[in-house]
Amino acid sequence: MSPSIVFPFHDPDLQMFPHLQASLPGLKTLFSRAYICVPLNTQRHTSLMNWLAKEAFFSVFPINQEMQIGERFAFVYLAAARAADPDEILHLAYIDRLAFALQGPYREQFIKDVNAIGSADVPLIFERSIQAWQTHPQNYYAIESFVTSIGKILFGRLLDYAWCHLAVRASQLAEILPQVRNPDLSMVAEMVLLLQHDIRTQEVDWLAWEDPFILSYDQQELKHERENSLEETQKRLAYAIPMIETMIKHAREQSVVKPVHKVLPS
Repeated sequence: MSPSIVFPFHDPDLQMFPHLQASLPGLKTLFSRAYICVPLNTQRHTSLMNWLAKEAFFSVFPINQEMQIGERFAFVYLAAARAADPDEILHLAYIDRLAFALQGPYREQFIKDVNAIGSADVPLIFERSIQAWQTHPQNYYAIESFVTSIGKILFGRLLDYAWCHLAVRASQLAEILPQVRNPDLSMVAEMVLLLQHDIRTQEVDWLAWEDPFILSYDQQELKHERENSLEETQKRLAYAIPMIETMIKHAREQSVVKPVHKVLPS
C-alpha cells in the first residue's frame, strides 16, 4: 500500500501555489494521495480551488471557520486519519519543506528515504541532521534544541518536538489526536509526547533550511537577517515556550518527574 501525504495548505497570498504545482509530479511518484485542508483566507482564490478540484490526487477538506494554526493541523490530520485505511502510512509534512526536498539538491535522498519506510518503521520522525541545522539561522537552532534538551531531562530521549516531517499509520494518528488539546503550534509536541514510547527517529540532510529556496533569496543574506531579527526570535519562542509548558505538564501527569524532598539537618 502506497503512503499518502498530509499537510495544511494555508496560502492567503498564493506564494506557495506555484511551488505546489511544481512539486505535484514528484508528489505523485511517492504518494497515492494528498490530504490537505484549505482555510477560509485561501479558499477565496478561485484559481487555486479550481485547480485542486481538477486534480484527483487531492482530497481537500475546506475549513469553514476561523482556526488557530494548531487547530488547522489537528483538523486535517484527523480528517486524513479517518479517510485513510487504518494501516496506511501517512506522511505529515509542510508544503514548503516538500517543495524544497523535491526540487532542491536533496531530491534523490528524499525519495529514497520516503520509499524505504515500511509499516514496522512508524511512527518515525525525520529529524534535521547536524548538516541540515547548520543551514538554519542560529536562533532557530538555539530555541528548538533547547526544547529537545528539556525533553531529554524530562523523558530521557532526544526528540525533535518541533518536527518538520512525521510518518505514522492512520490508526496511530486516529488514536492520539483526540488527546491533543493545544490550539497553537505546540500541538505537534503533544503528538510526540503521545507517541514517544514507540517513536523512531532518522536524521536527514534534506530538512535543510527551505526559506531561501522558497523566497528566491540569497541564503547567507537571509540567514543574517533572521539571526538579527527580534521578531523572528519572538516567533520561535511563541511556540517553544508552550511546548516546554506542555512537556512539564505531561511529565507531571505521567509521574515521570518526582519532587525532590530535601532532608533538613536535625
